[in-house]
Amino acid sequence: MKYVLFVCTPVGGGEELGPAELAEDPRLASYLHEVRARDVVRGGARLRSGSDATTVRVQGDEVLLSDGPFAETKEYIAGFDVVEVADLDEAIALAARHPAALAGGSVEVRPVWE
Repeated sequence: MKYVLFVCTPVGGGEELGPAELAEDPRLASYLHEVRARDVVRGGARLRSGSDATTVRVQGDEVLLSDGPFAETKEYIAGFDVVEVADLDEAIALAARHPAALAGGSVEVRPVWE
């Protein structure tokens, strides 16, 4: 089954790390080595901060734009991984080892409709 792992980071949880800084994190390097060796990653991306988001809503014929994420939350989605694993238990085990979860954030696991 395919699952999306939404990597959530606490708002105001520290400096926003870019791809270059994240590549130097030994926890992330270890995690990436594991999931690549198991060949379970099917896609994903690192996202910019929620403050860089634009939310689009439509009311009648009017398109309404607002700066920022769709909701005020304590965390924002910092990235996502698409993984293909045997079942929910395996997806949860991967999420529990993700550096974001280990550093005070969270990883939401959601199955993909196929």
